[in-house]
Amino acid sequence: MSTLLNVEQVHSKGMLSAISFELHAAQKVVLFGESGTGKSVLFRALADLIPHQGQVSLSGKAQTDICPEHWRRQVMYFSAETAWWKETADVHFDTLPSSEQLEAVGLTIEQLTQPISGLSSGEKQRLALLRGLSYQPTVLLLDEITANLDKVATLKVEAVVKDYCQTHSAAMLWISHDEAQKNRLADPENQWDIEALYQDTAQSDSKSQQACSEDVS
Repeated sequence: MSTLLNVEQVHSKGMLSAISFELHAAQKVVLFGESGTGKSVLFRALADLIPHQGQVSLSGKAQTDICPEHWRRQVMYFSAETAWWKETADVHFDTLPSSEQLEAVGLTIEQLTQPISGLSSGEKQRLALLRGLSYQPTVLLLDEITANLDKVATLKVEAVVKDYCQTHSAAMLWISHDEAQKNRLADPENQWDIEALYQDTAQSDSKSQQACSEDVS
């Protein structure tokens, strides 16, 4: 299976150490770990939103060779805290979602034109998800996006994301601390503890350095 997203020795302030891994098309991964271990920082680095070291490539194309705005539409970060800068949600969309797409996440067409200030945090989270998906990203970086949702809305959002990944061959990295959600979203081998990722990366790097030393000698 070909690699979609390749991450090599990525590190930024707030992470415990560098991290390396690969994601494949349609792969669904849940990332978990203690608070303060750098999960959100890693996501922002992958989306090229903050300064970082290391190399990231998408389908063989380096992050550094792609305009940041274009990269962020392909490797998209979905934060638990949504951003809105105009009065209503509809003007934030290049292409408005259909009533079916809104219904799929438990929303109505009327909510598109309601003042943002009158929407709940959960409603804004779901609208932000639809806004992001309208750009058809290849990699979804989902940072606890159901934190403000009830069980019914959470299940709807999960279904929409899983269907999107399947139909668009997109990869997903989803930060979650909920055991039931982790099991719904990903197989056990795709439930990644960030501290284990740190350790695996360090061990792999140590082996590579040792091999190089042996070659030189």
